[in-house]
Amino acid sequence: MQERYLDARTNANRAKQAGHGHVRYPWRQKKNYPTRWKKDGFTIQPNGKIELSMGIHNGKREKPIIVHVHRIPPRKVKEIELVWDRKLTLAISYDDGTQPRENLNRGIAAIDMGEIHGIAAVADTGEALVVTSRKLRSVKRLRNKKFKEIYQKRSRCKKGSRKWKKYTCAIARIGSKTDNQQRDILHKMSHKFVAWANDQGVKTAVVGNVEGVQRNTSRRNKKNLKQKRHSRGLNQKMSQWPFGLLLAYLTYKLAALGIDLIKIDESYTTQTCPVCGRKKKPSGRTYQCHCGYICHRDVHGARNIYAKHKYGEIRTLDWSVENIKYLRPAS
Repeated sequence: MQERYLDARTNANRAKQAGHGHVRYPWRQKKNYPTRWKKDGFTIQPNGKIELSMGIHNGKREKPIIVHVHRIPPRKVKEIELVWDRKLTLAISYDDGTQPRENLNRGIAAIDMGEIHGIAAVADTGEALVVTSRKLRSVKRLRNKKFKEIYQKRSRCKKGSRKWKKYTCAIARIGSKTDNQQRDILHKMSHKFVAWANDQGVKTAVVGNVEGVQRNTSRRNKKNLKQKRHSRGLNQKMSQWPFGLLLAYLTYKLAALGIDLIKIDESYTTQTCPVCGRKKKPSGRTYQCHCGYICHRDVHGARNIYAKHKYGEIRTLDWSVENIKYLRPAS
């Protein structure tokens, strides 16, 4: 617990030094906080008995926490964490012995991450992939609607009362369910892309870095009066866009197949025409320029990311997209 607090404080300090003045140091008190035991803090018996050390207090060693599990991981356990998600759960991390696969391919694929289409990718084979995230948007929309109703009801109750606690438990239950649904959808989305990239013979995957789009989405910030004020709905969608979690899933799944993942600046890749260089904010899902260039909006962004990675600038490519494959994150 102390390590996580120190890491959060260090990262907040680095963010402030980088110019992000709105970042705050950890200040909120949490009722439940995950507790972690590393390699010397636990003992595992062959019969499934786990002893979690509680350390020494006032010169006396405390009694360990004893937990019995039905199945012990077959490999060496690296870490055990006690997590609260509507109930206490043990999260056991272990080495599964899997080594990254040797990849002798030379292909390159570019990814344009989006809030509507979670993954839009192109490969130098002329194939394109679009994985929609509309199901995730629907799940988030339903959660926000339920949250609003429950928060309004809870605001009319006395804090700490039986009714207030009931509504608080309902909020935690709905949030936990949505988080599980989100993880399931993002795992399926990343799996779809990794399987497609492997079929296309990809060695390097390039993704546009969208870090920062979730910032300045609060309507309470009135310091920068020249900044464009977006609608509350758009701000909510941007602040709840889980692109970091999707990127984390892509990173380790691609690494297992020996595919390198590189992040580059994606500025103006959606707006710039690769033929004439004119900048235009597209409306709708199709990018159409006055010079006659037409392309799917997200595929167009992925093509420009590919060009910036390979040539250092947005320009026309020596290959064209022959086929676009549309997928939903379903099993």
